[in-house]
Amino acid sequence: MSKIKCIVIEDEPLAAKVLTDYISQVPFLELQKVCKDALQASEFLMQQETDLMFLDIHLPKLKGMAFLKTLVNPPAVIVTTAYHQYAVEGFNLNVTDYLLKPFEFERFLTAVNKVRADQKRTAGDERDYIFVTVQKRRVRIPFSEILYVESQREYIRIVTTRQEHVSKMSTNEIEELLPSHTFKRVHRSFIVSVSKIESYTAEAISLHGVSIPIGRGYKDVIDDL
Repeated sequence: MSKIKCIVIEDEPLAAKVLTDYISQVPFLELQKVCKDALQASEFLMQQETDLMFLDIHLPKLKGMAFLKTLVNPPAVIVTTAYHQYAVEGFNLNVTDYLLKPFEFERFLTAVNKVRADQKRTAGDERDYIFVTVQKRRVRIPFSEILYVESQREYIRIVTTRQEHVSKMSTNEIEELLPSHTFKRVHRSFIVSVSKIESYTAEAISLHGVSIPIGRGYKDVIDDL
């Protein structure tokens, strides 16, 4: 199973160091970035995906819970704080666990094991197709046949190896339904199947004889492939 990518959102250097040390001791965790505030984390999440956030509550500029409420499709969250009174609010926002500072490595490991168990469960239940509405019919489209998805105002065009389908939904909605390890957003208006990419430059991707532009804010996505 692949590693769980994670970020730390913590403004206290000592607390951030404790977390980074704990993360380095767990083989299935991969630290991507330490963010000093929620705005820095938000900027990171606009460019890259992560599986898990270690989120402090009392952050400068924007508090942790307020930041969490701004995320449309948040990753797993483990709250780290010295204040127990936010626990109920945290669990109402579907956080995986709530760690009260200072916490020992054993308690930290219990929390991340919950995330790992959830990830395994999700992977086991993962389907290999999607149903979309096309002219009042529900059409089954296997993920393996999808080449790319293009936004067309309030509609999307799903181009497959066999045909095209036009459905009334947003690019954000279809992105949430597609497996993130197989499909990547490379432009505000385009999502592509990674396995179908034939070649690419800094400006465009070539797949199945079609050139797909790479958006300015999505170049890191391509570099990470």
